[in-house]
Amino acid sequence: MKPIRIGTRKSPLALWQAHLVEKKLNEFQIPTEIVPISSEGDLNLKQPIYQLGITGVFTRSLDIALLNHQIDIAVHSLKDVPTLLPEGIKLSGFMKRGNPHDILVYKSDDIFQKEKRTIATGSLRRTSFWLQKYPQDSVVDLRGNVQLRIQKLVESNWDGAIFAYAGLDRSEILNELVAKNLKFKILDWMIPAPSQGIVGITSRSGFEMPEISDENSKISANIERQFLNVLEGGCTAPIGAYAEIQDEKIIFKGAILSLDGQKTISVDEVFPTSNFENKGKELAEKCLEKGAKELIQQIKKQIQN
Repeated sequence: MKPIRIGTRKSPLALWQAHLVEKKLNEFQIPTEIVPISSEGDLNLKQPIYQLGITGVFTRSLDIALLNHQIDIAVHSLKDVPTLLPEGIKLSGFMKRGNPHDILVYKSDDIFQKEKRTIATGSLRRTSFWLQKYPQDSVVDLRGNVQLRIQKLVESNWDGAIFAYAGLDRSEILNELVAKNLKFKILDWMIPAPSQGIVGITSRSGFEMPEISDENSKISANIERQFLNVLEGGCTAPIGAYAEIQDEKIIFKGAILSLDGQKTISVDEVFPTSNFENKGKELAEKCLEKGAKELIQQIKKQIQN
């Protein structure tokens, strides 16, 4: 049997994710080979992601490698994968979800007593949610892999920076924060990015992917990505969506915010797992009825300026 060639970005977190998929495939006695590939999102760390003008800035290089038959599958943080995939590429795997929440890493407990803070993040969604709660604060751009972003925080005069909990946990950085005199707090009031915490697998359309998916992750990702797709999100709008599965029901929270966080259109709903197929679309349409389309147009104009 020929080994399945697993394409991945070169960052430590991306390699961790690739090894997770490799381990799962190896459990089924399927041979594998990991193929690291540089991505445009990793090479350009100077511009905010939304200014790069590329949909799928972290996935395009791996898409090209798939279509050129350099690799058989590609492993991603699913939140980085566009909801519209290139022709000839499909989503073919969903690993068990890690903690989906965002996390604030900060230097001193007095951060919560300050009248004004400086917080770092490269995410429009995190920026908008933070400014919704703390409108007086300043938010600065932060790019790079998680290790580099932590180092930038340590060396800066910023009060804190926002990360995905799963990214820090999987990179084994959470345990190292104390040694760097850093603390952390889970931001459970911030709606996660669609599919945050899920490792996703893409492949060429004709490739037969072994069935290694986690069913709950697959259902949650389907709803959240559908919600994002209808709202035309991607990296260019502050959109959060989280479908939490508890027993036979799904608890959904979704929102789109203005860039300054002062306008929010949200939807909250509980429904049975048996009724998930078109639920993301239906929930997004409720946001559109509340004025999300006009808000998205406003956001696009502000970004272009």
